[in-house]
Amino acid sequence: MLNSSAWRPAARGLLQNQRTLLAVYVIVAIAASIQSVIIGTHACGDFVYTDYNNYIIFRQSFFHLVDGKNLYASFPSEQWDRFKYSPAFALAMSAFAYLPDVVGLCTWNLLNVIVFFSAVRLLPMKKEKMSLLFWFVLVEMLTSVQNAQSNGLVAGLMIAAFACMERRRVGVATLCIVIATFIKVYGGIGLCLVLFYPGKIKFAGYTIVWTLIFALLPLGVLPVQTLVWQYGNWGDVLLEDQSIRCGLSVMGWLHTWFGITIGKGIVSVAGIVLFLLPFGRRSLYNDPLFRMRILASMLIWVVIFSHMAESPTYIIAVAGVGVWYFARSAGASGVFMKKGQMMAMALVFIFTCLSPTDLFSPYLIDHFFVPYAIKAVPCILVWCITWFELMTMRKQSHPGQTSAFIVG
Repeated sequence: MLNSSAWRPAARGLLQNQRTLLAVYVIVAIAASIQSVIIGTHACGDFVYTDYNNYIIFRQSFFHLVDGKNLYASFPSEQWDRFKYSPAFALAMSAFAYLPDVVGLCTWNLLNVIVFFSAVRLLPMKKEKMSLLFWFVLVEMLTSVQNAQSNGLVAGLMIAAFACMERRRVGVATLCIVIATFIKVYGGIGLCLVLFYPGKIKFAGYTIVWTLIFALLPLGVLPVQTLVWQYGNWGDVLLEDQSIRCGLSVMGWLHTWFGITIGKGIVSVAGIVLFLLPFGRRSLYNDPLFRMRILASMLIWVVIFSHMAESPTYIIAVAGVGVWYFARSAGASGVFMKKGQMMAMALVFIFTCLSPTDLFSPYLIDHFFVPYAIKAVPCILVWCITWFELMTMRKQSHPGQTSAFIVG
């Protein structure tokens, strides 16, 4: 028999190896892409769509842009849903527009996982904790790339912005925030990071410059009046979505569980106030654990308070849950708190990460998980715990906590 004392360290080393983890993420991205192409198409009314229709929406947006069409109109003969990103994003899809679908889809999903993987590696965390974070979010990443979504990319950009601010690389940090915002507008929440660091004027200057560059970039293929028209159309479609959707969010949870139908504006304002309250604890700005908890709160908050949140969006929130849990040191909490935190993590993994998978029957998914916004609930719970920790932290870090961070 093999001596367990010999193989266990080797297995642990393999699972913590960054190259192994990267290979796993790459395989997940490519396998999900090829699976989507092999599955092929399905009929929807009078039209036939691919199983990677989100990618088709992104790709076609470039052609609609250069043809001067309304980016945000319906194109039922091409795609089942509408484009909801910025004109700059549509222009960026020129990199994929002329590629065969299987190549373009693989490249798109690889971009998402590699940006995310590279960003997490920049976080000030110990190697073993970082490896556990990667394994924890892997299933949720699979859900995202199976849907050819941009959420892995957005999560990576938000995390990279934080990591770059920790290293005082303001130009790169603001670039990440602006790109994330031009993909999904809630990426702009990263601007709140400026409060923790010096050089606020420099931060503002870089943000303005990057914003102008990306806002005006489509002028390379459009006249000014058409670009202004496209931005107006973008605003219209975002407002329309705001009025008709609840998503897998706090609002969706309140409605499906308790029948509460208060206005989305009230829920949004309450969420903003709660999110901003910990920023009033200025004495903790120099505490690395406080800043990491703010990052975790930010990543979870943008999803659970988003009216557009859907299952593939939760890679952002689950990454936040991972940051919340794995950034802490061994001595950061008492036994009771540790058990509670582990229970919360288990709930996230089972009911958020695994709920869309084949581990649960279609009947259970259709009649329990989806109607009652179950996927959102564990992340709402963790965000509440994170908020409580932010509001009750002491001025000094817990003993040994600082050693958990490696700021470059």
